[in-house]
Amino acid sequence: MSHSRLSLAVEDYGLSLPSEGRIAVFAPRVGYDLSTLPRGQVHVVQHLKPDFDAFSDAGYEVAVVEDGRYAAAIVVLPRAKALARDLIARAVACADLVIVDGQKTDGVDGLYKECRKRSEVLGSFAKSHGRLFWFEGGDFADWQAGEPTTVAERFVTRPGVFSADGIDPASKMLAEALPPKLGRVVADLGAGWGYLSSEMVAHQAFDVLHLVEADYVALECAKENLSDPRARFHWADATNFKPGHRVDTVVMNPPFHTGRKAEPALGERFFRAAAKMMAPSGQLWMVANRHLPYEATLQDAFQSVEAVAGDTRFKVLHAQRPTRARG
Repeated sequence: MSHSRLSLAVEDYGLSLPSEGRIAVFAPRVGYDLSTLPRGQVHVVQHLKPDFDAFSDAGYEVAVVEDGRYAAAIVVLPRAKALARDLIARAVACADLVIVDGQKTDGVDGLYKECRKRSEVLGSFAKSHGRLFWFEGGDFADWQAGEPTTVAERFVTRPGVFSADGIDPASKMLAEALPPKLGRVVADLGAGWGYLSSEMVAHQAFDVLHLVEADYVALECAKENLSDPRARFHWADATNFKPGHRVDTVVMNPPFHTGRKAEPALGERFFRAAAKMMAPSGQLWMVANRHLPYEATLQDAFQSVEAVAGDTRFKVLHAQRPTRARG
């Protein structure tokens, strides 16, 4: 498990952590083990709301971005290479000692080789299908994220957000399948950088649109991409979001993995949350990879479920009248 490498580095491989000063930990996910670090020194830097809340609830100091200088910085590698490079560059900019921990499937070996060309690596070891290494100094300024990417000549995105390099084809299919009238109150769960909501603002009728997104960076992009006064932006975990009033329609392209393995239960939590926030006559419009077995769970949560569009890769599902709206 990746969470054991940090402890092993200290106990068996000669990593010496500073006894004083703050230690920044960039992008740790829920379950990452920080027990080898003095809790009072740890400053978690996390932009994903569920992970942010988990570490905050555990008593750690947590912020969306780093703040000032640190005695050391630990980077827990994300899957996106551009984001991983940006985090390493930010760590180098704010701390002398930088520790990188990641899985081989997330490209840690390649980053290790690249870092060795830019700095003297002080220690490294491989364990549990991953690697941890540490170094001091080096020039990594060119790895920092620069100007946001422009998609379709009008949307801004940033490294690491979902579909950062272009419009997601599944979301495009869903947008094209939506009817012109969606009711007074609409929620876009997992709104990302705002593509679906932008399309609804242009083509659908409603009074209020809630954009709910767990990725702080993606939500900030959505705010740039969508200036409509009907939009309400929420940095929140969609699976437990409570709008404070009944919603007529929920649209979503739910995530179905946290790592590389498909986890249909994650998407199922999205539409169960949707059912709970809906009015009795509410409706759900969602898109999913064709192989994901969502229909059975949808039929348990809604009175009517049908496939309304799709191709060999994706399917658009329309569910109506939640059976557990008050669950």
